[in-house]
Amino acid sequence: MRMQSSIPKQFLLLNGKPILMHTLVAFDNSASSPQLIVVLHSDYHAYWQQLCIEHNFTIPHQLIKGGETRFHSVNSGLAVIEDKNAIVAIHDAVRPLTPVEIIDHAFLYAETNGNAIVAVKSRDSIRQVKGNHSVNLVRDEIFLVQTPQTFQYEQLKKAYEQEYNTHFTDDASVVESAGITINLVAGSYENIKITFPEDIAIAEAILNKKPSA
Repeated sequence: MRMQSSIPKQFLLLNGKPILMHTLVAFDNSASSPQLIVVLHSDYHAYWQQLCIEHNFTIPHQLIKGGETRFHSVNSGLAVIEDKNAIVAIHDAVRPLTPVEIIDHAFLYAETNGNAIVAVKSRDSIRQVKGNHSVNLVRDEIFLVQTPQTFQYEQLKKAYEQEYNTHFTDDASVVESAGITINLVAGSYENIKITFPEDIAIAEAILNKKPSA
């Protein structure tokens, strides 16, 4: 609804190619070269496969059925991972501009420290509403969480054995609820999430200023 589109935003075109394809390319180009799992509502599996044909998209990936919420979709993705020593990065389909350096750093940091949550410092002043008034928050202590959110498999799997809770807003909140400390690593202000129509234009401007491969 926010995108004012009849199809899910991950399928909208960005520089002539569906957003999700840009996202998968970023991970495929990283030195980590992870195995890619696309968790997608079953209603759109055939549509995605047709898009891959139309755009000659051949990057290998496993397509599996998504769940009712992000929590359930992540659980579905975890269920097909066989390597219990894996490092697992969970990423928003509509964050197509993630630099490969950030992806690689997240994988390496999580391998050593258990998890790595990409985030950036707030550039704006922040106020929190409490009842009928608001209070100022210290901007330097506020971080805006992005993805990828990267974890050692066993840590993530254990956290996702919890019952679903509506307070789970992302994977970090699920893992933290299991009593595990969350580690923040530096993200990028260009690592935007496509949410509104104007975000497409912003993303295209960022892409077009980058040197051609």
